[in-house]
Amino acid sequence: MSNPAYLALDDWIEAHFDEQTEFLQALVRVPTDTPPGDNAPHAERTAELLAAMGLQAERHPVPAASVRAQGLASITNLIVRRRFGDGGPTVALNAHGDVVPPGEGWTHDPYGGEIVDGRLYGRAAAVSKSDFATYTFALRALRALQLPLHGAVELHFTYDEEFGGELGPGWLLAQGLTKPDLLIAAGFSYQVVTAHNGCLQMEVTLHGLASHAAYPHTGVDALQAANKLLTALYTHNEVLRTRRSQVAGITHPYLNVGRIEGGSNTNVVPGKVLLKLDRRMIPEEDAAAVEAELRALIEAAVAQSPGVRLELRRLLLAQALKPLPGHEPLTAAIQRHGQAVFGEVIPVSGTPLYTDVRLYGAHGVPAVIYGAGPRTVLESNAKRADEHLLLSDLRGATRVVARTLFDLLQP
Repeated sequence: MSNPAYLALDDWIEAHFDEQTEFLQALVRVPTDTPPGDNAPHAERTAELLAAMGLQAERHPVPAASVRAQGLASITNLIVRRRFGDGGPTVALNAHGDVVPPGEGWTHDPYGGEIVDGRLYGRAAAVSKSDFATYTFALRALRALQLPLHGAVELHFTYDEEFGGELGPGWLLAQGLTKPDLLIAAGFSYQVVTAHNGCLQMEVTLHGLASHAAYPHTGVDALQAANKLLTALYTHNEVLRTRRSQVAGITHPYLNVGRIEGGSNTNVVPGKVLLKLDRRMIPEEDAAAVEAELRALIEAAVAQSPGVRLELRRLLLAQALKPLPGHEPLTAAIQRHGQAVFGEVIPVSGTPLYTDVRLYGAHGVPAVIYGAGPRTVLESNAKRADEHLLLSDLRGATRVVARTLFDLLQP
């Protein structure tokens, strides 16, 4: 027989679900495209909406100079704190409001929050403004229960995940503004995620010498050098495919060249080419060794093009997330309640994505990733046109998180 407290939490969430849906719609309707990353207005709107629910959010603006250095415009991170009783753990719930621009191909307004056939459409509807709503209403349900609990819940709503998280959770943790005992972070599928890939991003600039295309021998073609480099990089993926991870849900490392810029005109030998690449690291890999290997590969490939000067810059180094001792109560509770609510076994897995959850892990905070989302991240069109969230998944995830918090805050 179900614990009466679980049923009371479920009933409260059901009774307030229209309000929860409207809250998510309001969040989707304030753009947080990153870049440009002018996200302080969204934090202000979120704080206003939370205050109307009786939840006071601390506003923590990141210094403008730090934000500009990251290539962004404004960041204000939010913390809501709710203590239930002496002792017990502090459980943080983190979701990020920043998101990639909508791009093309939408059939629904990316900032409309339109609901069609039980789906709420909009950029960040699934990843991860949905979990602003999941976590807020799970906390409200717990507060409405008015039963003796021990510990505290914090909501961390941050705005720098797309650029690595250092000015989001990383900044809150470095400033000593929070030190939770456990963390649940924004999810994107039914699974409980306890590990994820790391990521190294590099900017490679090849400097040749521009010249008129009628006299190509007077120049040094940076694009031909880039072609040799691209061949070496993509060939290296064959090596990376042989390095298999032992973490379920993660296969092998991968290298992707995501951006190329170069040349000035069709009748000019290209004098400069810039490439930006992304190297995903499985949890078993050492980040320093990966960077050293990649730098050596690039240097060797460019050395085959005499007269080309190489400029190499690291853009991002995100460590992998590995399970920390102490995450087990989180994992077990979410699996138990997830199965009860969704009627299927909730697996534990890793993900090839990287997230800012790793920053909590680096501070010794046992963490899992779980929130509103479909069975697989691709089903939601996250970061693609017509991103959407099934409202039934929002309702179910809120019930799971509320029940899990209740379990964790027991005397």
